[in-house]
Amino acid sequence: MTDEGVRLHVPIHLRWGDLDAFNHVNNTSMLKLLEEARVRAFWMPVGGEIAPDTAVIDSSLASGVLTLIARQEIEYLEPVPYQRDPLDVQMWFGRLGGSSVHVCYEVCSPQETAGGQPQKVYARASAVIVKVDAASGAPVRLSAVERAAWSPYVGPPISFAHRA
Repeated sequence: MTDEGVRLHVPIHLRWGDLDAFNHVNNTSMLKLLEEARVRAFWMPVGGEIAPDTAVIDSSLASGVLTLIARQEIEYLEPVPYQRDPLDVQMWFGRLGGSSVHVCYEVCSPQETAGGQPQKVYARASAVIVKVDAASGAPVRLSAVERAAWSPYVGPPISFAHRA
């Protein structure tokens, strides 16, 4: 384990439509990129898909459980230009609660950089996700399977540098 803990690395491709008039990834598109990384990292695979060992959430309607965003925060450090290689979205947990998880992200340039350039961190983000019963809206505790899969990825939460 490094000083920053164990991280998931989820490659996420940009789409041309993610850019805004200033030719960089729009702030609303960044939320969609984080969502895509979260789904790939935590939702169970179906139909022969390959997924990381953290993909243990049953996202089917039959599960009766929803995962809801309670809070999100993004700190933009540098504009994200369009690029063909996928971004390296690094993820870990700042905290595993009773029915919630604090997911931390760093959105980075591709892992393999041209000319050996160091990886850039474009943005840092965090989200609090709460599991709830779909029928009643009551919180649902994290399962033993979820805790076992996610515990190796617990590390320090994001420390946002530019808070007012």
